[in-house]
Amino acid sequence: MYLTVLGINHRTAPVEVRGQVAFPPESLQRALGELKALDGIQEAAILSTCNRTELYLNQDTEIVGQIPEWLCRFHQLEPASLQPHLYTYKESEAVRHILRVAAGLDSMVLGEPQILGQMKDSYQHALQIGSIDTLVNRLFQHTFSVAKQIRTDTAIGSSPVSVAFAAVSLARQIFGQLENQTALLIGAGEPIELAARHLHDQGMGKMVIANRTVSRAHDLAAQFNGYGIELDEIPAHLAEADIVISSTGSSTPILTRKLVKQALVSRKHRPVLMVDIAVPADIEADVATLDDIYLYSIDDLKNVIEDNLRSRQEAAQQAEEIIDVQVDRFMAWTRSLDAVPTVCAYREYAQSLAAAELKKARNQLRNGKPAPEVLDTLTHNLVNKLTHNPCVNLRGAVAEGETGVLDAMRTLFQLKVNDSK
Repeated sequence: MYLTVLGINHRTAPVEVRGQVAFPPESLQRALGELKALDGIQEAAILSTCNRTELYLNQDTEIVGQIPEWLCRFHQLEPASLQPHLYTYKESEAVRHILRVAAGLDSMVLGEPQILGQMKDSYQHALQIGSIDTLVNRLFQHTFSVAKQIRTDTAIGSSPVSVAFAAVSLARQIFGQLENQTALLIGAGEPIELAARHLHDQGMGKMVIANRTVSRAHDLAAQFNGYGIELDEIPAHLAEADIVISSTGSSTPILTRKLVKQALVSRKHRPVLMVDIAVPADIEADVATLDDIYLYSIDDLKNVIEDNLRSRQEAAQQAEEIIDVQVDRFMAWTRSLDAVPTVCAYREYAQSLAAAELKKARNQLRNGKPAPEVLDTLTHNLVNKLTHNPCVNLRGAVAEGETGVLDAMRTLFQLKVNDSK
């Protein structure tokens, strides 16, 4: 059995190449079926995200050349266009890579937690399709356990390292629980979409999204049980907003000091968190001088993010140490699998001897022989037959100078021997 990882990710390939080898969910059953049909492939799983596509394989041999060929055939690509972007890991390095991916150590954003959920989805797909068995199944279970340990024992995910997440973290610090708060998000690009997702995940009570193209605002808001408005409707909704996050491409401020001051009149000193992550700024800087306004710029957040990133990098070192230990543990378990056929054969051998002696004992009982005498004979014969071959072979090996078998025998049967006698 040989564990192999073959993949492509954001470090090795641009997004247009990554997109060419992505596996949408509806293609996974066919893909995994084809993979398992290849010579020597015993188990297969596929992890496919926007930043990576990876194949997790258990093979009969170390030969991996057929896998890139299959990947190109499946996606109708020329091998020369894909080969420079591929990487391969084998055995312990394959285990190390998978553990690092699950822990977020190989992600574009260090320590991000989404990849673990995506890996669990990959595992469930493979499990449902039946493309994994003992080895890869155990590897996934070990991976999830290690990822949980890293999240628990290190600070790898405790500090926000994206602007959107940092903004939401500020909201949590100021308001605590968010289910009774209202958020006004201005813009509908990626930063606002990420902020909306984080707010929704934190249980945001009400969400309003304002955008120049109102249809885009409606579409985005619908994903998070909110509603969309046009930019010129902001004055009518600003007073209800406890949290304002803005990121547009406007060349002039969207929120002026005058507009915000008017909205504060009806809020009766309830605080407002305003986060401006636009360049140039969407919120006039002197809005910060108003009472009950907490205004943060993108530069404020970047300082927080840089501090947090340093914290995550320190935690990543701790995570790597955990992974070192866990790779060794998993590889020790895989080596133990080599003993399974011998253990099974020995148990079958012992059971066959026991069955033969038991048959004799039953016949003796039916013929009227006393039970104590039958039991004594059964025990004596079974001990002799179980120990005969090992003892004969042990003497022969020692006579040939193979004294190491003595230590093996003593270890296997936990024997205490006084060699001085």
